[in-house]
Amino acid sequence: MITDNEVLFRPLQIGAITIPHRIVMAPLTRARATERVPNALMTEYYRQRAGAALIISEATAISEQGYGWHGAPGIDSDEQVTGWKQVTDAVHQAGGKMFLQLWHMGRVSHPDYHNGRLPVAPSPLAAIGEAHTPTGKKPYVVPHELTRSEIADIVADYAAAARRARDAGFDGVEIHGANGYLIDQFLRSSSNQRTDDYGGSIENRLRFLREVVTAVTAAWSSDRTGVRLSPTMNGGGISDSDPVSLFTQAAKMLNPFRLAYLHTAESIRPGRLFNPDAPRVTPYIRAAFQGVLFTNGGYDKQTAAQAIREGAADAIVFGQKFIANPDLPERLRNNTPLNEPEVDTYYSRGSHGYVDYPALPVA
Repeated sequence: MITDNEVLFRPLQIGAITIPHRIVMAPLTRARATERVPNALMTEYYRQRAGAALIISEATAISEQGYGWHGAPGIDSDEQVTGWKQVTDAVHQAGGKMFLQLWHMGRVSHPDYHNGRLPVAPSPLAAIGEAHTPTGKKPYVVPHELTRSEIADIVADYAAAARRARDAGFDGVEIHGANGYLIDQFLRSSSNQRTDDYGGSIENRLRFLREVVTAVTAAWSSDRTGVRLSPTMNGGGISDSDPVSLFTQAAKMLNPFRLAYLHTAESIRPGRLFNPDAPRVTPYIRAAFQGVLFTNGGYDKQTAAQAIREGAADAIVFGQKFIANPDLPERLRNNTPLNEPEVDTYYSRGSHGYVDYPALPVA
């Protein structure tokens, strides 16, 4: 049997680019942006992690309307494009590749971000829990139900964001269709109770995702586009009556686009935003999807190699381990002990717990 290193450290073609190995950096909100603009601290953070096979950026708002997390960046202005260009230049100079994750928060935003206007969603149903506002956590509100013309405007915003990501020097984009945000809100039966052709049947609930993918791939290209889904995450009270059917059909719907990859976020053990009572859906997605599959959720070196060896995925996406280990691929290659992350600095400000984790000495 081939070794874990032989499994993990093989190149992989994902759409238009080749990545050097199978250890991908997850999108990780870290709340360090300056007035929604990427800065020098963020540039250093991503540069340190350029050894990832691919960096997927932290979730990045496609528009003012899509914003809803204090300290998160956007991609809807020239200033933000310039800030991100500094990041991508640094990553490329260090030999890395990077996709931008396109984000619209939908109902889990808050009026404090929108001059008192309600956040938007497929249906006027409040999420469960609290929003992260500039003045602290506040309960989610009942959102504004999107009209058909407003949905079309958001689809256009995704396309515009993809074009700006290309201008900012990214190697591609990942459409954030997971974690209870706007696209996920359209997908799930608990949050989508529309009676028009965006609601009801699975085919109708997939319509918004299909329109976004169509717009983004037309704005850039299919082979520079990934999609992230989270079949069993239940943050904010989001759920679905039949996740296996929903996400199997989603995977089949995405096949004709010939995407760079499909990315599932679904823990292999109970954990954050994971529903331990639901069956894992990623194996059904793997069977239905004909392209490259990334998966994420609680993996270590051995389980990552096993998943790839068994054909359960083509690459494994690591999140918290990359927070504390900027040189994670080399640590895994050499079986070097990992730094432990400081959880209370995940969304804090400044460099501590962000760019000061030690890396291995350069040989």
